[in-house]
Amino acid sequence: MKKRYLIIALIILSIASIFIGVNDIKPTDIFNLTDEQIQILIISRIPRVISIIIAGTSISIAGLIMQQLSRNKFVSPTTAGTMDSARLGILVAIMVFADASPIQKMIVAFAFALLGTFIFMKILEKIKYKDTIFVPLVGLMFGNIIGSITTFFAYKNNLIQNVSSWLEGDFSLILKGQYELLYVSIPFVLIAYLYANQFTVAGMGEEFSKNLGLNYKQVVNIGLVIVALITSSVVLTVGTIPFLGLVVPNIVAIYNGDHLKKNLIHTALLGAVFVMFCDILGRIIIYPYEISISLTVGVIGSAIFVYLLMRRKAYGL
Repeated sequence: MKKRYLIIALIILSIASIFIGVNDIKPTDIFNLTDEQIQILIISRIPRVISIIIAGTSISIAGLIMQQLSRNKFVSPTTAGTMDSARLGILVAIMVFADASPIQKMIVAFAFALLGTFIFMKILEKIKYKDTIFVPLVGLMFGNIIGSITTFFAYKNNLIQNVSSWLEGDFSLILKGQYELLYVSIPFVLIAYLYANQFTVAGMGEEFSKNLGLNYKQVVNIGLVIVALITSSVVLTVGTIPFLGLVVPNIVAIYNGDHLKKNLIHTALLGAVFVMFCDILGRIIIYPYEISISLTVGVIGSAIFVYLLMRRKAYGL
């Protein structure tokens, strides 16, 4: 899997995304745009492309970190209760702060996502039978419990529609001034790259890490903070994008092996390409209407997930 091919694919898909929409802007008109077309590009199309790249990159990297720290290829923010915890945090922010700002929502969502991820990691420590499939099933059950709590309190406070909107990942509402919160995840993606070698060592277990002089708990906590902050910012801005953090790192690992630092850039690029492709697909399947990104990524991602399970069974892993 060559980086240059992924970069070329991302550039081509990004350009295509800019010119796809109900208000068609032809590439031949790029030097002769009307004022209305310029406004569409600045307010909607370009922010959408930027948000897709950031969300695809950051969630894929968050999944890669979680898989390394949990030593399980089927763990991700979706299968560890992280996204469900973030949604609960957003609901609590709305209930506690009547006019909660995006920053307030994100801080509360981050706290809940971090707490939920930490609880999941603690549950893993108590599980003796750590089968590859059993662990994410525990995470899904944990996430469903949190999701049920969220639905209960949303129903009690007449916020069911708000919760439903967070369940659906959607880039159609991304406009200038409404997506900038995603920029918060960029420095944490860079921190993930700086700590990549430490995450790799931590993924070999606490005892092995301590023998090499690594502060295991500190590294794990840094990883959980990165995952929680990235997840909360994406859920708050875009919504839930299922299976992304699960399938992309696995596809990269099939071609590149399990070296985390080597895989980070490939994972980031493939995640952005994958989400961009799914977004374009969702916009052209029933044109001029649009399918949400959570549905397109969910369908394609679940098919890839089934393939990964079959591949694991075929090789006796």
